[in-house]
Amino acid sequence: MLMKTSRPVLFVIALVCFGLVGYALYLQHVKEMLPCPLCVLQRYAFIAVALICLVFALLPKGATKTGALLAALGAVTGAGIAGWHNWVKAHPAVSCGIDPLETSLNRIPTAELMPFLFKAEGLCSAEYEPILGLSIPQWSLAWFILLALLLVWAAFRQAR
Repeated sequence: MLMKTSRPVLFVIALVCFGLVGYALYLQHVKEMLPCPLCVLQRYAFIAVALICLVFALLPKGATKTGALLAALGAVTGAGIAGWHNWVKAHPAVSCGIDPLETSLNRIPTAELMPFLFKAEGLCSAEYEPILGLSIPQWSLAWFILLALLLVWAAFRQAR
């Protein structure tokens, strides 16, 4: 049986995104994997997707298509950041912009108010143990692509 709206899809995607950020916090604070500036930007993207999905799922039925498309744009942006992060990891001589990017990221209000979540302290080229065979940026890229596809599907399935 098909759902009449995309609200449940938006709620599930919001939960998945918050869960992924929660897992990133676990890796940071329990496994001591310090986030680099590109990791922090990916966190912002996951949180943006989650918040957009949550807000638009709570709005009237007609708003869910717009919300799904906006969240898909956020997921595509996150995929771009994760793609760049994977490229940087494949080319260790390339810097991720640690000096200017880290300094500017760590000075914005969210980083100052919630340093446990948004403070960049690691190096983009740092090698951590793979998770089920993939690096963290590879997992991020896969999740962002999956989320973008689901969100586009959710936006256009209502047109039927």
